Amino acid sequence: MKKLFAFYCRDGEHSAIFREHSHDALIEHFAEHGKDFAVAGPMVKGDKIVGSLLVIKAVDESDARAKLEAIPYFSVGVWQSIRVDEFQPLFGDWAASLAEEAKHG
Repeated sequence: MKKLFAFYCRDGEHSAIFREHSHDALIEHFAEHGKDFAVAGPMVKGDKIVGSLLVIKAVDESDARAKLEAIPYFSVGVWQSIRVDEFQPLFGDWAASLAEEAKHG
């Protein structure tokens, strides 16, 4: 059974440049590996991207970290800090579908 892991990734000082140069690779990565993610996208303040939130489907935290580290933004250093916790959806619009999908892999 797969679990969900929420990664809270904060951008570094030069992240905008790194994002710009690796955006096409990011799009290609998600086209190929999108099924590994319950949700993924940028966090913003006004019109500035300040980080990313990714909820990754994986058998354990090690598997989830490997999937995160395969993302082009990881290898080029977009994120200056990364926090991860197992996520157990209980309430809200997508909670039931995320929990069911994680259960069935």
